[in-house]
Amino acid sequence: MSTDVQERLISADEFERIAHRYGRSELIDGRVVELPPAGLEHGAIESSISAILRAFIRKHRLGYVGTGEVGCKLPSGRVRAPDVLFVRQDRLKDVQLRRFLPFAPDLAVEVVSPDDSAREVREKASEWIAAGSEQVWAVDPGTCTVTVYERGVPPRVCGEGATVDGSSILPGFSCPVAEIFA
Repeated sequence: MSTDVQERLISADEFERIAHRYGRSELIDGRVVELPPAGLEHGAIESSISAILRAFIRKHRLGYVGTGEVGCKLPSGRVRAPDVLFVRQDRLKDVQLRRFLPFAPDLAVEVVSPDDSAREVREKASEWIAAGSEQVWAVDPGTCTVTVYERGVPPRVCGEGATVDGSSILPGFSCPVAEIFA
């Protein structure tokens, strides 16, 4: 006798109401996907990127930097949480800061975990761009590189001797890649 149990899918709004029941998690195609805790290297890189961005953004009063898995409701119905994000001040006018962002950030930063495949990283970056992010940084501790994704532009890989810039979303920003991994 077969006992098929239909899994109940939930919406992004419902997930936002019950997300406190879970640890690190995202909503993918109506299902809560719990994410394992990150390692110390991952956390140190997140902290480094956040500090570098925050100093520049505060000085120029450009908006907010977030870490700690800020939930972002995407047009696909998914809720993703980048490792670090930046949102321009003008986009936050009617946003409740204690809630999930109702859109993709201007900049999403993903620190590549040891178990992430190159295909998974590309797909996630593409998902952020499709959802409205202007730029995505895939930061790979294994190769000490930052791959920068932007809409309509081929991805560019920046090694330790290169500099990552803020393009049009962070005019005047630049950071040596080596500083991210220091």
